[in-house]
Amino acid sequence: MSTVSPETADQHLSADTPTTTWQRLSARIIWVDLAISVLSVLPAAVAIWVFDIDATGGQIWPLIGLAVLGVLGAVFDMVRWTFTRFRISPGYVELKTGVLLRQHRSIQRDRVRSVDVEAKLRHRMAKMRVVNIGAGQQSAAGESALSLDALSADDALSLQDDLLNGAAAPAEDPRLAPDPDQDGLPSPQRPDADTDAQNDDDQTAVAPPREPIRVFARFEPRWFIYNMFNIWAYVLALGLLWGGLWLLNTVGIDLYGFVVGLLDWESIGWVGTVLIALVAVGALGAVGLGIYYFTENWNFELARVPSGKGTMLRTRKGLLTTREINRDENRIRGAQISEPVLWRWMGASDTSVITTGLDEWSMSEPAAILPRGPVHRAKEVAGQVLGAPENPFHAHLNPHPRRALRRRLWWATALALGIGGVLTWLALIDVVPYTTIWAAAAFWPMSLLAAVIAYRALGHTLTDRYVITRSGLLNRATTVLQRSAVSTIVISESLLQRRLNLRTVSTMTAAGGGGYDTPDIDRQQSVEFAVQAAPGLLDPFLVPDK
Repeated sequence: MSTVSPETADQHLSADTPTTTWQRLSARIIWVDLAISVLSVLPAAVAIWVFDIDATGGQIWPLIGLAVLGVLGAVFDMVRWTFTRFRISPGYVELKTGVLLRQHRSIQRDRVRSVDVEAKLRHRMAKMRVVNIGAGQQSAAGESALSLDALSADDALSLQDDLLNGAAAPAEDPRLAPDPDQDGLPSPQRPDADTDAQNDDDQTAVAPPREPIRVFARFEPRWFIYNMFNIWAYVLALGLLWGGLWLLNTVGIDLYGFVVGLLDWESIGWVGTVLIALVAVGALGAVGLGIYYFTENWNFELARVPSGKGTMLRTRKGLLTTREINRDENRIRGAQISEPVLWRWMGASDTSVITTGLDEWSMSEPAAILPRGPVHRAKEVAGQVLGAPENPFHAHLNPHPRRALRRRLWWATALALGIGGVLTWLALIDVVPYTTIWAAAAFWPMSLLAAVIAYRALGHTLTDRYVITRSGLLNRATTVLQRSAVSTIVISESLLQRRLNLRTVSTMTAAGGGGYDTPDIDRQQSVEFAVQAAPGLLDPFLVPDK
């Protein structure tokens, strides 16, 4: 098992000798943060001394705030390094953190579901990595993965290989293991620069990188077009414009005055001004999102790699911040392809796997296996990942009855009438003008169109291995779920569904989002679909026909 020397975490992890000794993170993080804090002071110093800006003026305070944040970040990392310790025992992974409130967290090694390695630019420059050890935690429950920020690159790779491929011993109570520091305070040993230099020269066996068995997808530069058009483009552009306006203003450049002097805005009018602003800001945001796509997904690779427990689905990507996510294929229960409505005309889609042991709501999106790209490519890759003889994403889906369309049209009409009633009431009490009532009249055909789109998205079918269902208006999702992974079947019907002889069948599972709905199935077909989706699950509750 991989271990770290008790004197310093920069000593390479041994792949053979288990240990219960408490260990520290790499001391390099302190020196890196000290260098960053010095660099964060430079903008304020340059603004004061080179551009002769008054230090008491309001323009310099953001730069001073940036410098303060940089120094505080270095101090915080120093304190965190001092009071953070971890150990890898044959049965547990343990982490102690905190200053005023000490926390001692542990994960049984046989419960470890993911060991992801991440590195921001500062980590890569110092040959460090962040290791996130997860056990299927959920953010909604206030849980989080054990994060070791940061270890040396060799130690991180060796630790990842050991936790994913090494056999875990029977879990023992960590309280029975020897603890040289009973009071929870750090031991007096401290690594110094000489020790770090000596450790860099150590010749210790490091786990070799796992060669892929099969590569499913690699970085596609042309996919940036699918990632440029997004509502977030305007948010990004406004942030860039505000930051550029403030930065140039600190050195005496009036960007706003320059833009105002470009055109005769009075002759253009407010309509033309708004259109020009929308196009210009949207173009700037689209360029920003395109650059973000390249930096986030550079060197992307989705591959199947061997592990001690079978195979893993590995994702690698990142230019400035690199990230590696490994998913145990024994825990993959299906896949999902989502097509956002505003980008459906482009054929854009998001692809993810349905698996146990991963936090679905994590900002790092561990379930996503492809960046946003063409839907035909997403179906091809997702089918290859599932490994079915016939790609389930190419299966023909059964349409839903016309009564499902009628239900959606009724809801669209009711919503338009509700909005019209509220606007009429507000007009009667002189809150809004009467002309705003026309907004409800304009909203009605739009809602009817949305109802038709939502109905056309409906579909479901069954294969030998999978339950396949599709639904959604704003985000049409096609879900392929293993029938063997279905743990519960829920058949429900609302009052309106009952009048229309419709039902919703929900397939519940321990993986992914927990449950996937197939709405508005014909009442006669709903029980048959539910029984076939999970063979044997509903048998005790069925009444035989007489």
